[in-house]
Amino acid sequence: MNKKIVIIGASGHGKVVADIAKLNGYDEILFLDDDESKTSCGKYQVVGTSKGITKYRDYDFIIAIGNNKIREKISDTLEKENIKQTILIHPSADIDETATIKEGTVVMANAVINASVKIGRSCIINTASSIDHDCIINDFVHVSPGVHVAGTVTIGRNTWLGIGSTVINNLEICANCIIGAGSTVIKDIKEEGTYVGSPAERIK
Repeated sequence: MNKKIVIIGASGHGKVVADIAKLNGYDEILFLDDDESKTSCGKYQVVGTSKGITKYRDYDFIIAIGNNKIREKISDTLEKENIKQTILIHPSADIDETATIKEGTVVMANAVINASVKIGRSCIINTASSIDHDCIINDFVHVSPGVHVAGTVTIGRNTWLGIGSTVINNLEICANCIIGAGSTVIKDIKEEGTYVGSPAERIK
């Protein structure tokens, strides 16, 4: 049977998601993007905007947009149209059999997801990141390349962990936070905002 997927978001991130789709056996890969000037993404065709999602009900769907809020908005639109997203996992990712991953999530190359981790809807677990045992990653979180999250950490909805950041064990980061690149989180974060540095401190 021919495997078909529509990727929403014709960007550099989208190219990486398309590669994972190809490695997962998809024969037909199409893009939708709300920038009407875009006609291709890498070697794949952009066939329209996100307004055209209902034309492709017989395709699998995934959203390839790094911005958490936009990803959430489009995910909600798909849900209202009763269009279910798939899950894409790079073959080189190492995922424990007790971990759970919800629809719309993409797990990139060389990511590690350890025992009893729970990952929510439409998350991005990016290249060579690691999430240790018993963590809870809530919906629409972006874990950037090279991030390391120690055991028993909870990451709130829509939070973005910047490239190379680190979170020590047994902490909670609330929703709608940005953790800057290379930052180290060593205590609970209970207030929305942007946190940078080692140790990470709120700057806005």
